[in-house]
Amino acid sequence: MNRTAASLAALLAAASPLLVSLAEAHHSFAMFDPSKARSLRGVVREFRWVNPHVSLFVLADAPDGGKPEVWAVELTSPGNLTRLGWNRRSLKPGDKVLVEINPLRNGQHGGGLPRQRSAPS
Repeated sequence: MNRTAASLAALLAAASPLLVSLAEAHHSFAMFDPSKARSLRGVVREFRWVNPHVSLFVLADAPDGGKPEVWAVELTSPGNLTRLGWNRRSLKPGDKVLVEINPLRNGQHGGGLPRQRSAPS
């Protein structure tokens, strides 16, 4: 093995724990609080059909009757949703929705959809 290949192998070996932890963090749902549930009633502002996770942005009614707030909701991958009957046209801006999420632990306006269901009809 030449010196360049050996250096590259050593660098990759040293970086592999970092790469593994980044991959695990990406696929972790630890940022969402599974002990809490929140219902968002509002209208779709945007629906992004992209990998690795589909995103839904909802202009949701404020619980205190105040000004509506934009919430970001993370779903699963497009592939998983396709198997449940979803597609990139399942939701469009202006559609009325009721979404139950596990909110972000940090209190920001976002959450994860805890259970993927069949596509909206």
